[in-house]
Amino acid sequence: MLVAFHAGEVVGQVAAVIHRHPDKPTELYIDEVGVTPALQQQKFARRMLDELLALGKALEAWVGTEPGNGPARGLYASHGVTAEPFVMYVLKL
Repeated sequence: MLVAFHAGEVVGQVAAVIHRHPDKPTELYIDEVGVTPALQQQKFARRMLDELLALGKALEAWVGTEPGNGPARGLYASHGVTAEPFVMYVLKL
């Protein structure tokens, strides 16, 4: 997990997990990228994501977002990748 500070307060976070699979290469799963609404679009998310990707540079990384989340999709696309088709199941426990 990485956090962003502004004026002495935490204003953003990026959380990730290294998945070590028995049947495929180890990967970096980016679980959450978030910035307080008042400071969005000020490069906090980009700087945190870039730092996280630098830390995990030997791994393949993946992240998901909602189809209508334009800012997140723009951030991820700016790294030169395109969205993959994805199927998600939500299990109510």
